Amino acid sequence: MSLLEELKNYLDVTWTDEATDNKLTGILNRAGNILSSYAGEKLTFDETQESEKQLLFDCCRYIYCNAFEDFKVNFAADLVNLRGKYAVKEIELDE
Repeated sequence: MSLLEELKNYLDVTWTDEATDNKLTGILNRAGNILSSYAGEKLTFDETQESEKQLLFDCCRYIYCNAFEDFKVNFAADLVNLRGKYAVKEIELDE
């Protein structure tokens, strides 16, 4: 299942519409870039990054509902943890 299909399922988007798919694809790209920026590296949101994928879908949900500013407040701890996770990974690679 593609990320777009997973996101549509998460958002309960049950219809097929090119405009909706384009909008959600744009939101996925934007949210992915935002979270990658927090992490400090490009995230893949594959099966090895399930917690990151959940955060991606939550970010998409907030963007889709025009409430992104609330996402940053409501998920502040998750975003700090995301950055910390990849900062530690960076330190481990340097050693």
